[in-house]
Amino acid sequence: MRDLMKTVSFGIVHFVVGFSVAYALTGSLVIAGGIALIEPAVNTVAFYFHEKAWNVGLFRRGQSEAPALHSA
Repeated sequence: MRDLMKTVSFGIVHFVVGFSVAYALTGSLVIAGGIALIEPAVNTVAFYFHEKAWNVGLFRRGQSEAPALHSA
């Protein structure tokens, strides 16, 4: 559930940023709205699966779940 909530919040932030940038570049609410809906929607789905892959360890290379602390 945490992954889903994190994905939703990421999607909202991404929408706001995408809309703002697209509007600043085009000056069009319609074009900015279209870009802000399509790109973050696709990216949010990709991010969800990226998080799932990260959580099962696909991007770790021989590291333990929690790195050990070394004293000096």
